[in-house]
Amino acid sequence: MRQFFLELLLISGTAALVGCGVPGVPKPPSLNLPEPVTDLRAVRKGDSVFLDWTVPAETTDHLPFRNLGPTLICRSLNSAIASCTTPVAKISAPPLPAGNHKKTKSAKHSPNAAANYIDNLPPSILVKNPNVRIFYAISVLNEDGRSASISNIVQVPALPALPPPSDFQAQVTAEGVVLSWTATTGAPAIPGVEYLYRVYRRPEGGNLDTVVGELPLLASAAPQIVDRSFEWEKTYSYRATVITRIHEAGKPDTQFEGADTPTVKAFTHDVFPPAVPSGLQAVFSGAGQQPFVDLIWAPDAEADLAGYNVYRREAGGNPVKLSSELVKTPAFRDMNVASGNTYIYSVSAIDVRGNESARSQETSETVP
Repeated sequence: MRQFFLELLLISGTAALVGCGVPGVPKPPSLNLPEPVTDLRAVRKGDSVFLDWTVPAETTDHLPFRNLGPTLICRSLNSAIASCTTPVAKISAPPLPAGNHKKTKSAKHSPNAAANYIDNLPPSILVKNPNVRIFYAISVLNEDGRSASISNIVQVPALPALPPPSDFQAQVTAEGVVLSWTATTGAPAIPGVEYLYRVYRRPEGGNLDTVVGELPLLASAAPQIVDRSFEWEKTYSYRATVITRIHEAGKPDTQFEGADTPTVKAFTHDVFPPAVPSGLQAVFSGAGQQPFVDLIWAPDAEADLAGYNVYRREAGGNPVKLSSELVKTPAFRDMNVASGNTYIYSVSAIDVRGNESARSQETSETVP
């Protein structure tokens, strides 16, 4: 038995030594190549192209990437971009996030870090052919100037952009903010291409634009758009641009904006009263009871209507307001009447900001 236990201990010890002494499968050294960008985006605005992408945070070996090299910007009229041998620009690596300014072994780029570049298109690359496209890709290099591969390829139309409208103005009226400008002329007639004006609105202190409206370029010699969706007593900035929209059979439309007009500001101060009430009628009642005169009129349809004021006068006299409070419905009963008198009535409308309309046409009724 003792001999058995000695042999068992010897076998176990030998197995442990063998397990600890055999090295694992050796791994090849990392090439330290940044992962290729897969979310490159391109937006055309006027004769500039705005590119943005997410900065690689790992190598192709899925190791944290620390020290990036420059990024090459590739532009071509050929969609088959395989490499970036003749870049139109080389931009430096984006800075490390705050707190990681020292490039140490612990400093690495955030997986959400973004980078961007604006490519101003030379006139020679723009052509009046809606089928021609400009293609972009980028190549992110490491410190040694090496890259795994180019990014995804994106494209924008190569048509020239039209200039923004001139004499852009905003005027606050009772109907809304009237946006007007001088019509753009000289737009080329290209099959499959449509041009439109587009007007944007932004509230003061905000960063979100709202499309107020669009209008075909040739719709009017004196183009204008009326903004009715604003709120009173606020300040807004407005701007306009010309949209180039390309129609292709069997494909979604492609469009891009031209440059913007200078912004104009408008303070939507409401000094505009509601419409004057109409259809006022007066009817006497009171046989066998206390006499009174009933008034009815057509209701005003303004969204900001607060109510009505009712006025009465006698022949040769001035109108006196009968209602101590705003009348909320288009009807009123005058109980303070006397036999033998003729009363002349009129009505005005009031909005929520206290603007009062002119008085309606008068109507009269005689109390027997």
